[in-house]
Amino acid sequence: MRRRRQQPSWLYRARALLASQGGFYREMASKRITQETFDAAVRENIEEFEMGAEEAVREAVEQFESQGVDLSSIVKAAPKASVDSLQEPTHDVLQVLSDLQESLNGSRPQEVSAHLVRFCDQCRQQKASRYLAAQKGAYPILLAAWQLAATSDQGLLLQALNALAVLTDGQPDLLDAQGQQLLVATLAQNVSNTELTSCGIRCVRHACLKHERNRQSLVKAGVLPLLTAAITQHGQHADVVREACWALRVMTFDDDIRVPFGHAHEHAKMIVQENRGLKVLIEAARAFPDNPGVLSELFSTLSRLAVRNEFCQEVIDLGGLGILVTLLTDCSDHQDLVKQVLSALRAIAGNDNVKDAIVQAGATESIVAAMTRHLASPQVCEQSCAALCVLALRKPENSRVIVEGGGALAALQAMKAHPQEAGVQKQACMLIRNLVSRSQVFSKPILDLGAEELISQARAAHPDCEDVAKAALRDLGCRVELRELWTGKRGDLAP
Repeated sequence: MRRRRQQPSWLYRARALLASQGGFYREMASKRITQETFDAAVRENIEEFEMGAEEAVREAVEQFESQGVDLSSIVKAAPKASVDSLQEPTHDVLQVLSDLQESLNGSRPQEVSAHLVRFCDQCRQQKASRYLAAQKGAYPILLAAWQLAATSDQGLLLQALNALAVLTDGQPDLLDAQGQQLLVATLAQNVSNTELTSCGIRCVRHACLKHERNRQSLVKAGVLPLLTAAITQHGQHADVVREACWALRVMTFDDDIRVPFGHAHEHAKMIVQENRGLKVLIEAARAFPDNPGVLSELFSTLSRLAVRNEFCQEVIDLGGLGILVTLLTDCSDHQDLVKQVLSALRAIAGNDNVKDAIVQAGATESIVAAMTRHLASPQVCEQSCAALCVLALRKPENSRVIVEGGGALAALQAMKAHPQEAGVQKQACMLIRNLVSRSQVFSKPILDLGAEELISQARAAHPDCEDVAKAALRDLGCRVELRELWTGKRGDLAP
């Protein structure tokens, strides 16, 4: 029987490394090691403790995780020997990169094509393979393959784009200025090719998610008209429309914590004003009446673009309200579509005139029906309450329609169904407050439904609900203790 040491030497080395970097990793809230450290641990388990490959990997994983090491970016497999046994053992994804580089050096397109397929397969198996490949120079290799494909055939270009999309998924920093220019040029030169357009847009999306610099650079390079044109050009191809919608939404995100502020609002304005974004989306919605998945993407994107008063009105002028109300009624079984339609109604209701148009179109009844039908879904309940909340804001007549249509009762039922969902509780409290703030006549009927107890429970359970819950209780006429946080006396201020 073989003997196993309790503390392998690699574990001592790893502990020393982690200890030397302890201050940094305490701030990062997790400890990390390199792939080389992990591979050394696996090799030692195999060579010194006579473990099989799977057991050696499992043992290394258990030991590192017991030390609080984050292994999410580590390939958890034993390195494999090369075919000729002349090189050091390596991981499959790195062997593919080596083969790809060799084929590129020899300008052999067929071999490049085969290796690109292998590379994508390896990277899809686990995201750690993507991280390892990026660390070992995969991006410039793929860029060289991309440039070779541009002078070859569209089949190879598609494979190169696909490989880049896989590599940049979760790693947007990889895309440099050269890659940005090449990406925009590729999209512009292949507007009629459905597959290339879809794959190129996926690259745009991956490169811009949580990366403000890439967003601004690609917008300056002219990517926005290419995205809206893709929806128009390929209006019958669901995959292209989905990808283009998703990429347009990413352009309106403000999700990069490395920058103090982004250009989300400016990008939304450009999409609508310079590229007819709202018209493009609404016309596309008419082309996919029986495809809930595509419609969900379209109206999710529309919600991100309704950032100005005139944009909300434009949706009405283009006939978008009729489509939204019809979908809310006819497609009530499709939960995700219902959620996105509710989100779109909530967004365009930021315009007071649009509020009235929505209520006059009978949308409040459809919203209440959707919330009742999907009462088990916290997302639908939250969006329903939020939409009704906006419709009731500063509009007593709308509040009357909502209360008489069962909106208050449905909101309270949602609070009962989802006591642990802060979003549902907060939006329901805000709705109740808006319903009664200018229409005190509704206070007693709503209180008779048990509103005070539910709002008090939300206030106690969720700190985020403190202010809105107190406002709702106050406007309902309930007793609320209001604490004065600061009297304004000069002597109370800290020097």
